[in-house]
Amino acid sequence: MIIGTAGHIDHGKTSLVRRLTGVDTNRLKEEKARGISIALGFAYWPQVDGSVVGFIDVPGHEKFVHTMLAGAAGIDLMLLVVAADDGVMPQTREHVAIARLLGISEAVVAITKVDLVEPAQIEAVEGEIAALLASGPFTGAPMLLVSTLTGEGLPELADLLASRARDSQTRQGDGAFRLAVDRCFTLQGAGTVVTGTVLSGSVAVGDNVIVSPSGLPARVRSIHAQNRPAEQGLAGERCALNLSGPGVSKEAVRHGDMVVAPALHAPTARIDAEVSLLPGEKALTMWQPVRLHHAAAEIGARVVLLGDDIAAGADGLIQLVLDEPLAAAALDRFVLRDASASRTIGGGRFLDLRAPERRRRSPERLAQLATLRLPDPAEALQTLLAVPPYHADLDGFVRDRALGPGVAENLTNRLDLVRIGPLALLPAHWQALAQAATERLDAFHAEHPDLPGIGQARLRFAIAPRWPAPLFRQALARFEDDGVLVPAGSWLRRPGHEARLLPEDEALWARVLPLIAGSERFRPPRVRDIGHLLGRPEEEIRRLLRLTGRRGDVHEVALDHFFLRDTLAEMVGISAALAGLHPAGFNAAQFRDRLDNGRKVAIQILEFFDRHGVTIRRGDLRRINRRRLDLFGPPPGLSDGGETSPVGRPDFKSGRGRQTVSGGFDSHSLPPVH
Repeated sequence: MIIGTAGHIDHGKTSLVRRLTGVDTNRLKEEKARGISIALGFAYWPQVDGSVVGFIDVPGHEKFVHTMLAGAAGIDLMLLVVAADDGVMPQTREHVAIARLLGISEAVVAITKVDLVEPAQIEAVEGEIAALLASGPFTGAPMLLVSTLTGEGLPELADLLASRARDSQTRQGDGAFRLAVDRCFTLQGAGTVVTGTVLSGSVAVGDNVIVSPSGLPARVRSIHAQNRPAEQGLAGERCALNLSGPGVSKEAVRHGDMVVAPALHAPTARIDAEVSLLPGEKALTMWQPVRLHHAAAEIGARVVLLGDDIAAGADGLIQLVLDEPLAAAALDRFVLRDASASRTIGGGRFLDLRAPERRRRSPERLAQLATLRLPDPAEALQTLLAVPPYHADLDGFVRDRALGPGVAENLTNRLDLVRIGPLALLPAHWQALAQAATERLDAFHAEHPDLPGIGQARLRFAIAPRWPAPLFRQALARFEDDGVLVPAGSWLRRPGHEARLLPEDEALWARVLPLIAGSERFRPPRVRDIGHLLGRPEEEIRRLLRLTGRRGDVHEVALDHFFLRDTLAEMVGISAALAGLHPAGFNAAQFRDRLDNGRKVAIQILEFFDRHGVTIRRGDLRRINRRRLDLFGPPPGLSDGGETSPVGRPDFKSGRGRQTVSGGFDSHSLPPVH
């Protein structure tokens, strides 16, 4: 257990700790000269059962409340010290308020200097303290009368604290390791040493850790836990870690840093939180500057209100936009002080370390924050997955709550989750997503039987809630495994669907095909010429060729100049053969001669190949890219290559200066049907 003192300056906190433990926590020369605590003081109290109780002695002066906050975040029990001759004073009230905001649930009151006052004064002070602690977790806290001068009440206080230590509950020992650094120094013969309270998890000699938020990697050379050499440091203990590693030094580790397990290093600069404003304070305003205290860290921040104005004594939701990154965990407690750091204004709990910058006050977002309040990880995750967008980053959820190894797998099995990459979904919502994809594909095929399928982006936009594109691609892979759909490039279709033209278009295609195949395949007529040959409007021929282009039958090499896909594959083979004959590269004239074609058309074909990486141009010469030999299908006589048909490829372009359009058609193609 860690016991922390609290109370006004000169009420006897340090003297009381010294009488209980035999340790003078005022170690600085200035502290001894002025007779007051300036920095955090630490003492250790061995128990008869072999355990050790740690004391954190905090300053009571109003100028050092920030120092008090650095120590208060790590304590389990507050030892509130009130001098009988002074009674409740301003810092007494502020320290109690801070303890409430930090979630400290136990308190013991020591009324000191009872040898200096009359019984009536003591009774009045007891009444003041009872009124101060009347609401909240400290109601009914035991009050003991003590005197560090005469020793009165000290045995009873020691027995009570020892009993509370024996009965105390351990912290999150099965979580991931976090230690809040409140001191860093160099020890001769050892090197860099950091001290602090272990907030969760455990650490052992030889473990690799990271100093966050800087990201400095280090190794634990040795450990002192509760002022004793140890092989392991546990949650709830004060530990000194001897760190080593490149760049590890006293200057590299700052007061307020966190030493964490490597998996936890993910600092944040934007946090959604719930906050309680102290009575008597002004209402929080939008973009109000504050000083944020978390563990041993103090950082400037701005407040963004996520709901209505938060009045004095009220609770609400805010977003904290930090001046610099912070290492924290969800559900950590924090305290807010005003911009001048002269008074405490409120505090609360972090809810989400990955707060969004946009739509942060939407109903969906507020519903998510309501689920993140729940302390039980399984309950919080299950309720989070039950609200839009019905999925969550499970690995990020486990990391941000500082949960231990194996928890993600346990949650997956316990809740029967569906995992898609880093995302997790409840089975019912995964089935709903699959059903929505199925229905949208069936409807699209019914509306567009001539198309091979729907584009990935169009399907993603048609299904609510909308998934991020990279994760949607992973979901599509799962749909493919489950037989829901079949991918064809960037097209998606239902199993069994085949693109087909309308009967009149099929009849016209049967007349066009011989004109661009056979002996004329390397020099097919253009759209205008085909229209003249068949006596059909030019627009009708262009529309038909682009429809067949969507199926992958033809490709528009130049404006209104379409080649069969098989012809392109054959010309790729010719290019590969020329490259084999000319290791330094072949030119357009050599390619023209092999095709028995005109120079202009040969150059247009080669430029088309250049755009898609089939050929690589250097001056007037071109080399073949053998990894794309099968871009238009297997070239006759060649078997190597590594790319599939460009139909549906997002980087496919079919003419100079054309826009990149999915599906092998360009900016002149038919507009999509909505």
